[in-house]
Formats: sequence, structure tokens, C-alpha cells
Amino acid sequence: MSIDIEWARAELASFLKLTELYSSPDPPGMVIFSSSLANRGGDREIVASAQIVEQILDRVLPQWCTDVPDDLNDSVNRWCQHREAVQRADAVLLRDAEVRERLGDDSPQLRAGAMHRWVWDGARALWRSGHFREAVTAAARKVNAETQNKVARRDVSETALFQSVFSKDAAKPGQPRLRLMADDGSDTFRSVHRGAMSFAEGCFAGIRNPNSHEDGLPELPEHEALEQLAAFSVLARWVESAALDAP
Repeated sequence: MSIDIEWARAELASFLKLTELYSSPDPPGMVIFSSSLANRGGDREIVASAQIVEQILDRVLPQWCTDVPDDLNDSVNRWCQHREAVQRADAVLLRDAEVRERLGDDSPQLRAGAMHRWVWDGARALWRSGHFREAVTAAARKVNAETQNKVARRDVSETALFQSVFSKDAAKPGQPRLRLMADDGSDTFRSVHRGAMSFAEGCFAGIRNPNSHEDGLPELPEHEALEQLAAFSVLARWVESAALDAP
């Protein structure tokens, strides 16, 4: 689903207004010499706005927590990092298409925050801190866990789990199946489920296992990690959309 740019920019603008610093006026008949500044909004208003704004930032600037300096003057305004991230995100929302066109790169953009929610929910915290390889592993675990939840099984996981749920054999007691289409006896039915089974095996054997078990591996480049997340996102969408076939 594409982001509602008008709504997102309005939320960002509201946050900037709430966190703007100002010097409160002196009481009538008094002159107070103070450099104390305050946010225009109350703490409760700002926190509520930040809850929404952070979700927008996760979509528009997935690495905002690490890319935007956090050593700003928090003693003056605890929301400095958020404010700078919001200003950057607003520029992206307003001019991203123009910039990519002018720079000769108007191809579609792959964003971590646009992945299937299981994948991004699993990866988000580690991704935002720049731990891309661990983020992919966490996403893989989340997809595995959600698949176990859907078929109510804990006795198998990962490759063995997906071999079972996408098996072309009829469901058995304790072994439900996930059907991406109705079993009409066609070659297409067999092909779709054989492909899903093989794809899942590739995701766990070729991506999840090396990321988890190889010590001393260098950090994944962000673009490679995005590609790996995308693979698990495809698998997650298949699992969520599949019909549960239980005896």
C-alpha cells in the first residue's frame, strides 16, 4: 500500500509545531530575565504525536535512528533528533520523485518498511540500529513463528515446517496444509505448491542459516539485506493469504 503523502506531511507538520521551542511571555507588570525555553505543545500531546510520526519515519527513512545524529542538545529540547528526522522525511515525501527523476534514477524504490508486516515487525529494531544481518535472521524467525501459529504446530519448524504445509498430499490429523489455490488436480496446483515449498527451503537454507550460524561474517550491505528481507516478505504474504486445509 502506498503512503498517503498529504496525510503524512500534515502529521509531520503538526509534530514540528508541537515541538517548536519558544520563550513564554513575562507575566503582566513583571520582567523576568531567563533563557528558559519550552515546547509549544504539552508532553502528552507531543508523545501522542511522536507515536504516529515514528511510524511514518520508519516507512520513509527506515534508518532514521542511526542516520540522524542523536547527540544534539537534548538539554534544550529532547525532541531534536525527531525534529531533524521529520524535516528530512518531509523533504523526501515532497520531492523524492523529482530528485530521482533529475538524477536519472526514477526506478521503483524498495523500502524495508513496506515489507510484509511480519517481516518488518521482526526486523525493525535491529534494522534501525544498523544490524542488517541480525535483522534478516529476526525476520525469518518471525515468519516461521507466524506460520507455526497459523497451522497450530510446534513440533516442526523452518524447512521441515514448510515442506509439510505446502505438501501436495492431502491434510492429515496433526498435519494441516496451506493452499495457495484449490486442489483441482491440475499441473498448476502441483507447480504452485512445489514452488512455494522449494522457495521456502531456499529462504531458510540459503539465507537464514548462513546468517545465523556463520561466526565472523561481515555485516551485510543494506541493499543485500533488503533483497533478503524481500524474499521473506514474499513467503510471508503467501502464508498469510493461503487457505488452511485441516482434516
